[in-house]
Amino acid sequence: MTDRDVMREKWNRLVKELSHTFSQGEDIDLDGILFLIGVQELGKGYQKFKKDEKINLMHIAICRVLEPYGYYAFEGIDADGWPHYRLIQSLPYLKPGEQSWLMKEAVIHYFEELGVI
Repeated sequence: MTDRDVMREKWNRLVKELSHTFSQGEDIDLDGILFLIGVQELGKGYQKFKKDEKINLMHIAICRVLEPYGYYAFEGIDADGWPHYRLIQSLPYLKPGEQSWLMKEAVIHYFEELGVI
């Protein structure tokens, strides 16, 4: 089994688990998982979020999962309790499939750190 096969298997398990827990069994996609990570990292629990807040939550998630790869660094929490990151280095040019693969790999590592998978 290749590394890619192992990652694909972990991704499928993660999607199944999160879908069961958060979406009544419908498969949750990458954006949905990033939203959940953003809510987790915000640390205020689930609530109604405005459209711009949802975008910010996804940005938080992207920064958080790419932080171990050296792309972002955590700067701190603002007065409203929102985490902030700064860009350390730009992501390399990646084709759309490669971008998706990198994000899925980073999400898997995030959940592995939490002991979920």
